[in-house]
Amino acid sequence: MLKTLLSPRLLGLHLLTIGVVIAFIMLGRWQLGVFEDSGRPVMTTDPAPVPVTELAPLGAQMQGTAVARKVTVEGVYEAGRQLLVADRRPDVDAPGGKVSRDHGYWVLTPIRLDDGTLMPVVRGWVADAADPAATAVPAGRMSVPGRLRPQQGSDTVQRRQEGLPPGQVQTVATGELVNLWQGERVRNGYVVAEPPSGALTQVASPPPMAGGEVTWRNLAYAANWWIFAGFAVFMWFHFVRDAVRADRDREESPEMVLEG
Repeated sequence: MLKTLLSPRLLGLHLLTIGVVIAFIMLGRWQLGVFEDSGRPVMTTDPAPVPVTELAPLGAQMQGTAVARKVTVEGVYEAGRQLLVADRRPDVDAPGGKVSRDHGYWVLTPIRLDDGTLMPVVRGWVADAADPAATAVPAGRMSVPGRLRPQQGSDTVQRRQEGLPPGQVQTVATGELVNLWQGERVRNGYVVAEPPSGALTQVASPPPMAGGEVTWRNLAYAANWWIFAGFAVFMWFHFVRDAVRADRDREESPEMVLEG
């Protein structure tokens, strides 16, 4: 049997089968990778900045197409209404290419727009609530560029405020801001300033992203290639089995060879 398996004829078949199986497996793995990548979020077009009043409504939900859009906020900072959003990370690249794990505070300061409404603006991040950079609110009329974000979900007011000192909140929720800034009309969502204000640390705000379309056909292609690989092994097995049987029959019945 070993002599048959190592015959030149079958050695060529072994090598051919190995090459075909490896190629089919790699092709299947490639198609699987295409399938996996197809469902991942991808960056969409990043339109030019527009006034925040065009995308941040009053008393209505923000449209999905407005999320992460570049905007400009023109008005005057209301330093007396500033809040700190507790237990937040800047999510910026730290030295060495690692993501910062530090927890601190977002500095949330509203800007009073020309129409009298308030637009919450995250001016940046600080590690310590007592950092002087947080209280250094720019004075005068400002034009602040940034990206628009939707309001964050929240629980009941009691749960949100539990354990927090005055001037701090747990989330940037429009409903809560309306209660804290009583008598004011507050626009939905908030703006992450880019660049940050003064010596504050930049808070990351990614550009618009959209979910990629899942291409199920690539998964089917991957399965097909692996089925072909299995079929190649199946055919190799049958060829080898038939060759071994034929040689065994010749050895057991030499007269058949002579008669032939």
